[in-house]
Amino acid sequence: MPAPHRVVTLILPSVLLLDMAAPTQIFGQLGGDRYQFELAGLRKGRVATSTGPEILAERGLEALQDADSIVVPGLDHYSTAASYPEVAAALIEAHHRGIRIMSICTGAFVLADAGLLDGRRVTTHWSAAAELASRYPKVEVDPAVLYVDEGSIMTSAGVAAGLDLCLHVVRQDHGAAAAADVARWTVIAPYREGGQAQYIPLPARVTEGSASAGATEPARTWALSHLDDPISVDDLADRALMSRRTFARKFRAETGMTPAQWLLEQRLRVAQSLLETTDRPVEDIARRTGFGNAAALRSHFSRRLHTTPTSYRRTFSGRSSQ
Repeated sequence: MPAPHRVVTLILPSVLLLDMAAPTQIFGQLGGDRYQFELAGLRKGRVATSTGPEILAERGLEALQDADSIVVPGLDHYSTAASYPEVAAALIEAHHRGIRIMSICTGAFVLADAGLLDGRRVTTHWSAAAELASRYPKVEVDPAVLYVDEGSIMTSAGVAAGLDLCLHVVRQDHGAAAAADVARWTVIAPYREGGQAQYIPLPARVTEGSASAGATEPARTWALSHLDDPISVDDLADRALMSRRTFARKFRAETGMTPAQWLLEQRLRVAQSLLETTDRPVEDIARRTGFGNAAALRSHFSRRLHTTPTSYRRTFSGRSSQ
């Protein structure tokens, strides 16, 4: 019988408990004879977590030298990722030895600080994606997916997406049946549909009286009550009593997007709400939100939210789909 695969999860100060729990559950409690699981810190001893309770690290960074796979969970204070040059050095050395390295949530900042994500497509929690991209411009950040497998380097989105990545690793190492067994014990889907884009809040609607309402607000207010009708930029400009060119310029200044982009966001927002709160058929929702037909709505959901209307309804309402 082959030796178990050694998985070391590196817990740094302010580690997020749920992010740490995913590999602990999948590779530790449910790993069986396949995996040998260990928690490591900067040094052996107690490590402060994001919520107060301390966790005992069984070993220090030397544990990474014995690992077959390394998992770096997210940090509550991920701005401190660059504060651990010894961690960066240990991860670089492990990577050079061909060790598989995974991050969960904002653990991606630790890998990025070590230079391990340069030139790679990666993900992290959607709320931290923009900062990761800004801080590490050589990294291609995709905020829409649950996880990214780049071979020896893997990254996942936040919290529950860590479970998706860990199950992906089990599936890769031992096959779909083994991953399904682990998923069954954990009471989660072996493979989730869509990505984290469906969980990202759409931009807030600008309302009358807000600081950014501006000169185009009357046109936006009118559009929100006529989303089921075809609406052109000329229609909106006429409502605002402006030329098309002036309207487009002012609209972008006030909302940060073009009129067409804004209309699409509002239609998607209403469609999401109807899917969450009503049993209306998808075809009816498509008409009511100005998409015309279910095929068009599905196309926009796929491009913008990386899921389907049916899957979205199943995830966020529990109602049966039609």
